[in-house]
Amino acid sequence: MAAFDLSLYLVTDRSLSLGRPLETVVEEAVRGGVTMVQLREKDASTLDFYNLAMKLKSILKSYNVPLIINDRLDIALACDAGGLHIGQSDMPYSVARKLLGKDKIIGLSVESIQDAIDANNLDVDYIGISPVFGTQTKTDTAPALGLEGIGEITRISGHPSVGIGGINLTNAQDIIQAGADGISVVSAIMSAPDPQQSARQLKEIINKSKNK
Repeated sequence: MAAFDLSLYLVTDRSLSLGRPLETVVEEAVRGGVTMVQLREKDASTLDFYNLAMKLKSILKSYNVPLIINDRLDIALACDAGGLHIGQSDMPYSVARKLLGKDKIIGLSVESIQDAIDANNLDVDYIGISPVFGTQTKTDTAPALGLEGIGEITRISGHPSVGIGGINLTNAQDIIQAGADGISVVSAIMSAPDPQQSARQLKEIINKSKNK
């Protein structure tokens, strides 16, 4: 499997892009320091999702940033994406791994201590600890875990981890210092007036936090 860097992980949401094309926001974000991109499209048609995935994959290739597809195994296979991110109620991990093969990145959302313990029995490539804080961009999540939850989960987990949910410039440092390997953001970049600058500021915070 290709090496990957969880430090600044962008999850897309076209509804938050202030009317700008998704590929424009994503490319600016990657120029600013985003290290992974997850294409999340809950309402798109299969064709629209596939076309978007191919556009993003083409852009990201030149920056050596992996494209991760949220939930849709068929799209991940069809566009030969870098990997797949699944939640607790999505495709079973074992099935996803069998179909994608050992060379693809598979991430799994964990929403509780028990989820993290269960994930230790799977050879997933990373876990997304979700949600750290309450967020308006994803309303179907479990109760917020907080920084204490991040600390507990990263202590017991055998996998690299990224914090997800309500993360921005004001709390990014806390997530890393609590034990996560990276932060996952949506609106902090998607809705930023200057996505490149926002990504650069977040990356600086992450790097400083890791060096403390």
